[in-house]
Amino acid sequence: MSENDDVLNSAAQWLGENKGVALATVVGTWGSSPRPPGSMLAIEEGGAFVGSVSGGCVEGAVVSEAQEVIAGAPPRVLDYGVSDEQAWEVGLACGGELKVFLERAVPADVLRALLQERPAALVSHLASGAHAVVRADSVDGDLDLAPETVEEARLALRDNRSASIEDPGGAVFARVFNPPLRMIIVGAVHISQSLAPMAALAGFDVTVVDPRGAFATVERFPGVTLSRQWPDEALAALAPDTRTAVVTLTHDPKLDDPALQAALGSDVFYIGALGSRRTHAKRLERLRAEGFGDDELARIYGPAGFDLGGRASSEIAVAVLAEAIAASHGKRSG
Repeated sequence: MSENDDVLNSAAQWLGENKGVALATVVGTWGSSPRPPGSMLAIEEGGAFVGSVSGGCVEGAVVSEAQEVIAGAPPRVLDYGVSDEQAWEVGLACGGELKVFLERAVPADVLRALLQERPAALVSHLASGAHAVVRADSVDGDLDLAPETVEEARLALRDNRSASIEDPGGAVFARVFNPPLRMIIVGAVHISQSLAPMAALAGFDVTVVDPRGAFATVERFPGVTLSRQWPDEALAALAPDTRTAVVTLTHDPKLDDPALQAALGSDVFYIGALGSRRTHAKRLERLRAEGFGDDELARIYGPAGFDLGGRASSEIAVAVLAEAIAASHGKRSG
């Protein structure tokens, strides 16, 4: 569960207890700001809060301002400067500036829907606090948005980046709520035992695929979703999309190749294949024989993982996970 999910859950719970609740959201940053746009903080009328907009630099001031908004004051945009000294205290090299949008919380049913029905963008009008929920095929709420604003909100969803948007009716901010990234690991091997929990800690929804019953066991992978289907069948069932990474680790063409073919036929953001350069060259030859062109094959990160110099299974897992995270942000390794 993400930090913003905790914020939504807490806000919905407090509203269910008939408490006044405010939401604070980072809507702009400059310099070395502690938290990115879209970071949220929920504050209840008693002063309790969940989440973070600055890592501790300005939360006290936001909580104080929130009491006025909870009492009925209009929404507001707060400007803060984070000094170098404050930044140092939260682990940053230098300070910066941030804008925080403070509003009364949207209704609890909207918050619960944002937790359950994703992808979705909560678009708020910064002057009035009116909001709309934008999804791929619908727009709901009390805020009328221009068609071009709806399109920009959907682009923000695609890019997984909360963003400020200039609507003809005034400035709005789109908070993006996507389902978690997924990682499908093909091969319940020793490296997978390190990679699966690491990926889960990094926020991935992990599935390990291996038809070999002696490998894919709950004893070897406690708390991990396991599929004992053949990789092509498993990927067909899992329907990988633009928020999915696929990693093949078996070194066995009977298992890796069908998974790679299925991944290449999808929109996954990362395809990693473990093995030496020689092994990878042979792998590419087999895939070319199956009709895949060079542009398609260039999508495969092989050998998978950043070159960190380590050889232990845990070190290889770190290298693969780091490369997948980089790919999720549009960065390609050398």
